Amino acid sequence: MQKVKLPKQLDPFKNAVKRSDYDGVLEVKDMSRLHEAAAAVEDDVSVNVRFDKDAQGLAFFDGTLTTKVSLICQRCNESFVYPVSVSFCFCPIRSDSDLDELPERYEPVEVDDHGNVDLLKLFEDELILSLPLVALHAEQDCQIRSDEMSYGEVEPVDDNPNPFAVLKELKRDQE
Repeated sequence: MQKVKLPKQLDPFKNAVKRSDYDGVLEVKDMSRLHEAAAAVEDDVSVNVRFDKDAQGLAFFDGTLTTKVSLICQRCNESFVYPVSVSFCFCPIRSDSDLDELPERYEPVEVDDHGNVDLLKLFEDELILSLPLVALHAEQDCQIRSDEMSYGEVEPVDDNPNPFAVLKELKRDQE
């Protein structure tokens, strides 16, 4: 199957009624926040998304996002490729009052005034959230070895008496 460019916005309710499936790509040139979060984005984002209705009649869409980004290792300051794969399951809501009947397995996503969801922004958020807080190579791949990871000498612990030991003596005197 040929991958097609996905629409940036669509109506999830209409797509759920049609039981639409999309297997396509989102161009990363439109994802400025992802470019800021990573050193570089290597590939366009492959998207597989399925729209459907559940047994309660709630519209939902689920699927996966995959791409590769370059990150800077915080240990050795070298760039490395990090594969990103995200699974998601969203349920479109029109207002906060719809949250009460929403099952836990769904992540709520609010639709705009026209009933559309901004897929580009939503999927960009998911990719950014899946990036590691601290980017590090695997230890065996990093240029800095484990014996080089500590800096300076560790000072021995002082055997000075506890300054609060005097209080313990006062408490014993009162008993």
